[in-house]
Amino acid sequence: MSTDGIQTREKVRGYILENLMFSSNDGDLADGASLLDRGIIDSTGVLEIVLYLEEEFQVKVKDSDMLPANFDSVDNIVGFVSRLQSN
Repeated sequence: MSTDGIQTREKVRGYILENLMFSSNDGDLADGASLLDRGIIDSTGVLEIVLYLEEEFQVKVKDSDMLPANFDSVDNIVGFVSRLQSN
């Protein structure tokens, strides 16, 4: 994984831990864990993440991109951001 990918992962994990899980324990969140199944995010949480991604990574998330597959885990979010940045 590139340095940019590692930094993106750290930022996304940190945001989710701090703002959605109210935790500072890295062990509370596995990168592949389903945020939806664990009840960490709901539709409002997805909107919060979208706003964060747009501001932090200067990307534009289209309505058609707002799919569970793009936001269900740290791994999925990092991949999604990477795809947006490469366009």
